Amino acid sequence: MRRDILHPGAASLRYEIREIVAAARQIEGLGQTMVMENIGDPVAKGEQPPEWIRDIVAELVREPGSWGYCDTQGIPEVRAFLADQVNARGGVQITPDDLMFFNGLGDAIAKVYGFLRREARILGPSPAYSTHSSAEAAHSGYEHLTYELLPESGWLPDLDDIRQKARYNDSIAGILLLSPDNPTGAVYPRELLEEITAIAREHDLFVIADEIYANIVFNGAPPLHMSQWIGDVPGIAMRGVSKEYPWPGARCGWLEILNRDRDPVFGRYVDSLLAAKRLEVSSTTLPQLSIPRVMGDPRYPAHLERRRRMFAARADELMAAFDGCTEVLLNRPGGAFYFTAMFPEGVLNGEQTLPIADPVVRETVERLVEGVAPDKRFVYYLMGATGIVVVPLTGFQSVHHGFRATLLEADDDRRRWIFRTLRSSIEAYVASGREAAATT
Repeated sequence: MRRDILHPGAASLRYEIREIVAAARQIEGLGQTMVMENIGDPVAKGEQPPEWIRDIVAELVREPGSWGYCDTQGIPEVRAFLADQVNARGGVQITPDDLMFFNGLGDAIAKVYGFLRREARILGPSPAYSTHSSAEAAHSGYEHLTYELLPESGWLPDLDDIRQKARYNDSIAGILLLSPDNPTGAVYPRELLEEITAIAREHDLFVIADEIYANIVFNGAPPLHMSQWIGDVPGIAMRGVSKEYPWPGARCGWLEILNRDRDPVFGRYVDSLLAAKRLEVSSTTLPQLSIPRVMGDPRYPAHLERRRRMFAARADELMAAFDGCTEVLLNRPGGAFYFTAMFPEGVLNGEQTLPIADPVVRETVERLVEGVAPDKRFVYYLMGATGIVVVPLTGFQSVHHGFRATLLEADDDRRRWIFRTLRSSIEAYVASGREAAATT
């Protein structure tokens, strides 16, 4: 073409969580049964949304109004219900006008980064959740700016790293955090969140908190929302129904805008997000209508508590399965439904393998591992040998090597087999490197 039409950030639009599926499907096509542990879809892993929630949605389907457009910003009664929920926490107070609906948080994330001034950067965590890191990098045309999460401290943020980068990089306009975190399952204590807020206040920044897992906390602490710790700093909390009901196919997410009037530049930026929404007419109507009926139902708190206990028990199973395993560092997840296993530095090399009985599958894996990161090499061998599909940690823009998997498998026997097989595969893979070194 006579002009280059490619956006400068196009190369950053990568989503390892789904891209790993291409290799998995290739191996599956050769006859290997695959166990998909790469993506956070509770329904795909066998969890059934409660019948009473499905009944509410079924009733809404029969209502003609659920089939039409709704207000651009979201259904007014739904926004009023959610504003009341925020205000009942006793922190920052909002109005229904401070809420904005999107077609899932992926849509919201694209807008939040896409309508920033290109020179304005958001400092986010590493390991990074791909949807955020790719959107931020694509908007700027540069690699995503990150602060470190510390594996030896349970994957909590390195506050000194945040503080130094906020102080000396004046392109940074905001700080992103995920608590509970994806991919690590870490839950940040209130005092740490308030320290991040203090850094933002000192350097005149805003804060984004992805709270899609806010009500899936099982570390013994109560759920903690942005409105409870942000104080007077401008902020955006991201919420949705996909993980809570769970209803990932609903594509229903929203933003809670906090302290919008504290800064005129932030206020104009929020206005631009709403202007962009108006170009789309509206977000999905039916899932919005379900929110007051489901979240306002007296059965909903017990539903959330049951799921917390369920994931806590699975986290305990995981830790028991890896007890005494020295080949990886594994912190007990305290929220969301993921865990990250990290190989200590120097454990991985380019010689390690797993036995794969089928020669065609083995040859395919050997082609796939050429030139890839060490942890991705392990992931491909794991697929070929066991069929288990996990995501390499380097796919989350991390300097550490390891993988992320889920606690989602609903079949108890199958889930325990996954945990046992992951451990035995890690041990066999690391041992194969020592054996290879001994024979050379």
